[in-house]
Parts: sequence; C-alpha cells; structure tokens
Amino acid sequence: MTSLPYRSALIVGAGSGISASVARALAAQGVKVGLAARNTEKLAALAAETGAAAFQVDASDPTAVANLFEAADAKIGEPDVVIYNASGRLRGPIAELDPAAVAQALAVTAYGAFLVTQQAAKRMLPHGRGAILLTGATAGIKGFALSAPFAMGKFALRGLAQSAARELGPKGIHVAHFVIDGAVRSSRHPDTSDNTLDPDAIAQSYLDVLRQPRSAWSLEVELRPWVESF
Repeated sequence: MTSLPYRSALIVGAGSGISASVARALAAQGVKVGLAARNTEKLAALAAETGAAAFQVDASDPTAVANLFEAADAKIGEPDVVIYNASGRLRGPIAELDPAAVAQALAVTAYGAFLVTQQAAKRMLPHGRGAILLTGATAGIKGFALSAPFAMGKFALRGLAQSAARELGPKGIHVAHFVIDGAVRSSRHPDTSDNTLDPDAIAQSYLDVLRQPRSAWSLEVELRPWVESF
C-alpha cells in the first residue's frame, strides 16, 4: 500500500466517531495529528492513544480559527491535511425553530467549514500541495422533515467543497467531500448490523483518497452500508 504523502493533519470537530478513527489511521501512518474541538476534555484519551496534540476552538469564530491554525503550526507544523468534521445538529418543526439556534447551527456546519478551509488554503497555496477533506452527510443531498437547519448547513458545505475543489485543485490542493449516507456506529449507537457504517472503514476511505494520484482525484465520495434500511 502506498504511504501517505503528507506529514501533519489537523482534524476540526474531533470526537469519538469518524474523526477518532481517522486520527488513529493517520497516526498509524506516522502522520502528526492535531485534534480540535470546543471541548478538549473529551479528546484526552484519543490524544494520549495517538500522540496527538489537542486544541480548543469555536469553529464558528474567525479569530478562534485563526488562532487554532497558529497554534497547530507551532505544535505539529503547518498541517498539509485538514479535515472538517464539525456540524451543528438542530431538529424541529420549521414554524417552531429558534432563529438564533438555526443561525448557530449554520455557523458551525457551513461558515466554520469556510473559515477552516480558508486558513488551510492560505498555508497550502505557497507550497502547491495539501488536502482538505470535508465530512458531509445524506442531508447534503436531500433534506428531511424536521431537519431543515442540518440540511441547509450540509448543502452549503457541499457547495463549498465543489467551489474549493475547482479553485484549489489546479493549484495542487486536493479538496474532497464525503457523503456519509447512513448511521455510523459509536458508543451511543453500538449497532453492528450490516445497515450501519463502521467508522474504521470510513477512515480507510479517507486515507485511500489521500493516496490518490492527482491525475485522478475524487471530488466527492459517497459512503453507505451495503445493506440499507432507508
């Protein structure tokens, strides 16, 4: 298997699911990993396991995101892989949703992704290389009832990925969007049946994309369990 052509990775919105599996997979390849989340206490065990650095950040705050990248530059080196896995989930009838809560959900899911992509691009462009991976969802393809804010954010994330890929790809930066089309197994959702996604298998797909030659880069990868229940 081809080794990864990257040295350091920053995962924003890190937690116990997909991002934890990706962190383990990257660390196993000798990549220095940074984990960023609003609550760093929840990252302690994963950071110890992977030798990763942990950073606190509010992804919807431009100053906080800029400070995050400066801290990551100093701790793990300028990240040549950046993964955005943060999202704001808010459910409820449209007529009853709190507008401020909707704005915050969009700020995390979409605006935060832009802020992180912007900071990543600033560092990658001078080198003409790097990878930015954005974690999407079924909601970025189709909206569901009682889930308008999540769909709005994930549709915007997908648009960001498409625009960034077309702008940055010719400059050597691989931008890819992952549609996670199904339920992901976790401690809260321990279902291991064939209609759920294994986060370790998802992480393998992320690494496969990072290994792609630039003559055949993926813009979008759709991942789903092989037995669907929806």
